[in-house]
Amino acid sequence: MKETQHVTDQVAVRDESTVDPPTQIFSILRCVGPGLIVAGSIVGSGELIATTKTGAEAGFSLLWLILLGCVVKVFAQIEFGRYAIISGKTTLCALDEVPGPRIKNRGNWLVWYWVVMWLASISQLGGIVGGVGQSLAISVPISAAGRAYNDQADKQTLDKFEHFLSGDADVAAEQVITSNLQSPHDATVWAIVIAIITSVILYFGRYGLIQTLSTVLVASFTLLTVANLFLLQGQPDFQVQASEFLSGLKFGLPESIGGTQPIGTALATFGIIGVGAAELIVYPYWCLEKGYARFAGKNDGSPEWQARAAGWMKVMHVDAWGAMLIYTFATVAFYLLGAAILHRVGLNPEKDTMVRTLAVMFVPVFSSWASTVFLFGAFAVLYSTFFVANASHARTFSDAMRVVGLIDDDEETREIWIRRLSGLFPILCVVIYVFYQEPAKLVLLSGVAQGVMLPMLGGAALYFRYRRSADGLVPGKLWDFMLWLSAAAMLVTGAWTVIDKINS
Repeated sequence: MKETQHVTDQVAVRDESTVDPPTQIFSILRCVGPGLIVAGSIVGSGELIATTKTGAEAGFSLLWLILLGCVVKVFAQIEFGRYAIISGKTTLCALDEVPGPRIKNRGNWLVWYWVVMWLASISQLGGIVGGVGQSLAISVPISAAGRAYNDQADKQTLDKFEHFLSGDADVAAEQVITSNLQSPHDATVWAIVIAIITSVILYFGRYGLIQTLSTVLVASFTLLTVANLFLLQGQPDFQVQASEFLSGLKFGLPESIGGTQPIGTALATFGIIGVGAAELIVYPYWCLEKGYARFAGKNDGSPEWQARAAGWMKVMHVDAWGAMLIYTFATVAFYLLGAAILHRVGLNPEKDTMVRTLAVMFVPVFSSWASTVFLFGAFAVLYSTFFVANASHARTFSDAMRVVGLIDDDEETREIWIRRLSGLFPILCVVIYVFYQEPAKLVLLSGVAQGVMLPMLGGAALYFRYRRSADGLVPGKLWDFMLWLSAAAMLVTGAWTVIDKINS
């Protein structure tokens, strides 16, 4: 038996205490959690930054792609979760079973591409912590230069907004383009402070803390964003017309305007909205940590085990689909705000004005309170992503070290490395941001890397379905059809991403 299989079999049998699955809906809801953690990771980078930027560049025309990106990948996500429950194996150990090129006792091709994707993902978190730093630098500037910069930058951004209302958007565009603001270091200082605090919290924190904090942060801003979109319908200049919404549901591609690349941005966005490649990989880890596989018990093929496993898979289904409804609702709201306000005004969130530009989405409804309201929300979702994603990376990277033979092959050693990496990764993220201060580009870089890995994960999900299913727990034909559709969508996205980058 392979070394990695030996390790993951230990995971499956380390605790033989089984628990009967809940059967009532309220009891099931009390057992959800992994999906909420994943949602906490998703909403900050994919929804707030990448989705809004896509709406700002493409208008309403790519709403269909945003919805597809949120829904279609859930089938693969559940397939990964199913295999984790019936085998007790972590994702990277499971991926190491997929046929293909490998280095003996050092992992296969999927594991090594995951390392490449991880490098892009950790860069993305550099962009996220930069966004958190920008939020705090705008709301709580540290230096006099920071306060002066805020005043001037706010004036320029709002001038463009006001010129749009007066029908003179071209003049505003020229004012913004020709200005030469020198950004102070307040955002960098705040980013460093946040990274240090996060490092300490994650080093000592556990599953319950991560689930609770991510849920509270995401729920607060999601409700705020949906309320903002609802109230926006009372603003004639910015309300979303039914014809615009319906046009966005029709398949079509926008044209590049003013040097923007909306298709490239959208492809990168597709890779990270909903459950991106990173979330597909990390979701089973949280399912295992929640206890679904342990509660089902070791797969002995008995009817009792099949009943327990089926019950806990039902819980996992509710968890995954419930989280999908939450982040899809948030994603559509962010996209529509980007299309209805930023696209019309001609603002594009990027570089050190990213957060300030995103705050304009709240100006029509909240007026002078817009900045305060948005900055609270931006901090909530950006920090939630930074917090959850670093916790997730610590778990996956420590597992990768075990799969490729860099650390000892036991759970105790891996637990030690989870704590170490939980403390290290936030600091690494802020170092990346200090040397490359363009948050939006860092986020989209990760989107491209994840987009390339999506077809690989789609193929792996099909492999688990047809080569790693358990007797009595085989899904029906409709589920198989949707899983194949999910894999096909991932393949098209990955191929399209590569072609777009070659031609750009």
